[in-house]
Amino acid sequence: MGISLRSVLCLAAVLAAGSHAAAAQSAASPPPAAYRPGLGDLMTMTVQPRHMKLAIAGQEKNWTYADYEAHELQEAFERAARAWPQWRQISIADMMQATIKGPLADLEQAIRAKDAARFAAAYNELTGACNACHQGAGRGFVVIQAPTGAVFPDQDFRPQPPQK
Repeated sequence: MGISLRSVLCLAAVLAAGSHAAAAQSAASPPPAAYRPGLGDLMTMTVQPRHMKLAIAGQEKNWTYADYEAHELQEAFERAARAWPQWRQISIADMMQATIKGPLADLEQAIRAKDAARFAAAYNELTGACNACHQGAGRGFVVIQAPTGAVFPDQDFRPQPPQK
């Protein structure tokens, strides 16, 4: 899987950018802060499962479900960027926009065309963009790939007959 020009540009942009309380709170104390998952938590909880399900839907040529997961993946990225607008000196929204907009658009086109080969290429491009961002953020040890096994054994990813 080669790194696309988009991924290289993202990497350059990134590099340039430089428990429950044990005791009850008193009435005078501010309430405890709401749980705010870290950026890594959001990636693991929301982005990564959508990335995997998207791959499986494409492998099964379940274009209806692949379209759904592509949309859900886009929303997961958007929610992560809203929750963490900046990480260190990096604008998360800008980084995500620079890296995933093109690959997701390519995926959506492949899904609309019901073209498995184009889907696989676009999915690899998206995965490469994810890895380029991880590298640019100093997290190159987080390597994303297409799923290689039954990661959701309780879900049938094959296309289903239309609902009446």
